[in-house]
Formats: sequence, C-alpha cells, structure tokens
Amino acid sequence: MKIHPTAIVDPGAELHESVEIGPYTIVEKDVQIGEGTFLESCIRIYSGTKIGKFNKIFHGTALGGVPQDISFKPETKSYLEIGDHNIFRENCVIHRGSKEGLVTKFGNSNFIMNQVHVGHDCQFADQIIVVPGTVVGGHASVMKNAFISGLVAIHQFVRIGEYTMIGGCAKIVKDVPPYSMADGNPGEVIGLNVVGLKRAGFKADVRDEIKKAYKIIYHSRLNTRQALEELHKISNPCVEVQNVIKFFDESDRGVTDHREIRRET
Repeated sequence: MKIHPTAIVDPGAELHESVEIGPYTIVEKDVQIGEGTFLESCIRIYSGTKIGKFNKIFHGTALGGVPQDISFKPETKSYLEIGDHNIFRENCVIHRGSKEGLVTKFGNSNFIMNQVHVGHDCQFADQIIVVPGTVVGGHASVMKNAFISGLVAIHQFVRIGEYTMIGGCAKIVKDVPPYSMADGNPGEVIGLNVVGLKRAGFKADVRDEIKKAYKIIYHSRLNTRQALEELHKISNPCVEVQNVIKFFDESDRGVTDHREIRRET
C-alpha cells in the first residue's frame, strides 16, 4: 500500500494492498476499502464505511459521518456502502444510516462532483451524475442514469426516477418520474428527457411508447388515479411504460406536476 506518512489509518481498518492514501487523510476502524481505490488528501472515512473497488475520492471529502438527525444516538451502528468505479470530487459529504443497521448506499460508476451533500439513508443506484453544490435530504432515492444539475435541493424521502434530468437550482419536493426532465421552484416536469434517451440508445418505438404514457398522465385531463387506470389497461406495455406505472403506483409523496397543467389550473 502507498500510504502517506501523515495519514492516520486505524489498525482495525481493512485495506486492499493496492489502496493509495494521500496526506492528512484519516481512516477509522471498521472501514473496508477495496482494490485500486485512491484517496487523495485531507479525507475522512468514518467507521462503518465500506468502499468497493477502483473508486477515486478527492480532497476534503467526508464519507460515513454521523447523520444530521437530532434523534441520532452516538452508539448506533449504521453504515455507508459504496460500490465500484465511483468518483467523489472535492468536499463531498455523505452521511451513514440514521437507525441501527440502516445503510446509506451508492451503486457503481457514479460521478458525484464537488461540494455535494447526501443525507442519511439515501439510496443511489448506478451511473448517476450530480453536479456541484447539490444537496439531497435524508431517505431520498435516485435511480440509475439520472442527471442532477448544480445547486439542486432535493427534499427528504423524494424519489428521482431513472434517466431523469433535473435543471440547475431546481427545488424538488415531490417524486420526479422516470425518463422526464424537471426544473423550477418548486420543481415541475417540463417534458421528456428526449436527448438523454437517444444518447442512452432507447429505440424510437420505445420513446414513442413512453411519450404516449405521459400524454395520458399529463395531457388527457384525467386525474392521476384515472390516468393510471387507463395505463393499466394497455396490453403488453414495454418495460419502460411498466416502470412509469410502477413509479406512480408506489409514490408516497406524490409525483411532480407538469408545468403546463400547473399554470392552467
């Protein structure tokens, strides 16, 4: 291992022999760090954090710290788990779970840019990009291939659907459905993430099916319950439309309104 002489690594930490640790970094006990992971300088990795393979963590980042929850008890054993090939740029702060045994979790190949804060118990899937200055409240979940622009504020317990794009400085207080774009304060759906879907290789017929589903939800003058009843009647919907239906069915906070509908009502 390449460990800078000013770094402090607890003997109770488990590090793969290929891990590199830069100056003034602190790694506490009960930490696991996998093959090929690189920690730059002035980083703090707190107890209960598990980091997978080939991650890059940059200056000033703090991973697995105590949740900002006034009910949290210091003796609580909770965790942060990070998969493989993730990048955390400078000064990110990620908190561990808030209750006994709970886990804040990141999947694989996420790119979290500088000064992003992710609260306790959040669940991030794979290939997510978060641009600088964004804050994510506790218990939020972000599904695969989402793109969250800079200075976005995401309320606790909110869900961000797969292949979504959220505009800069948006205030997100309700769930953002898959394959959509959202922007504004408060956040509203402003259309489908057409460019993102094309870049991701979604075929034209699949994009058309998604568009038809959202026309029923947002442009049919039906309320959400009625629109979902219509979608459930579709024979053999594609997987993506099934994902849309499931997302709406499982929403607890409610799903973000469409901008045009909000203005008209």
